[in-house]
Amino acid sequence: MTGDDWLTDIRDSYDTVAVSYADQLREALTGAPYLRAALSLFAELVRTAGGGPVADVGCGPGHVTAHLGELGLDAFGVDLSPAMIEVARRDHPGLRFEVGSMTDLRLAGGSVAGLLAFWSLVHLPDEVVPAVFGEFRRVLRPGGPLLIGFHVGTGARLKTQGYGGHPMRVHVHRRRPEQVAAWLRDAGFTVEAHLLTDPDADVPGALLFARRSEVDSSKR
Repeated sequence: MTGDDWLTDIRDSYDTVAVSYADQLREALTGAPYLRAALSLFAELVRTAGGGPVADVGCGPGHVTAHLGELGLDAFGVDLSPAMIEVARRDHPGLRFEVGSMTDLRLAGGSVAGLLAFWSLVHLPDEVVPAVFGEFRRVLRPGGPLLIGFHVGTGARLKTQGYGGHPMRVHVHRRRPEQVAAWLRDAGFTVEAHLLTDPDADVPGALLFARRSEVDSSKR
């Protein structure tokens, strides 16, 4: 891939599977008590930090955004796929959703009180992640909490089909928590907690809680 071809592949792939993806994930949190607990903790951290708007970046069909709303947060969703945003607006008409890329968020600096990226970084090439974390830091208020979920492991595989058997073309990356934490620290975050989920599964999950540092990392 060259340039931003990977972004085009992600957008086109999720435009194709949007309806099937939403159908499969609609009740995903019901059987995931540890994920629900992590989201509840995230909501508490946002409130403790003063509250305000919360961005669910890579929100997909909006089921997690809606759950954050049920927890009392002023949550809105951003996703690269216009079809995903259309589904999110259909399923959750009382919430705000907009098309956008996490590589260049159309949000003012320091405008969000919290930011969530729930398994939405898994298709990004390694070399792009540090810049995306820089964008996250830019839009977060000082002291604002960040929650990131991702697949644990090493390497990447090309996914060519999924969610109802529709064609896709996305690379799925697995990453070590210590590497993700290092990228966060370099971007100006303080890493506060790490939760490993399904540790005996073929592909475990990880959740990292971090907070935008009060001091600009470039000045330390």
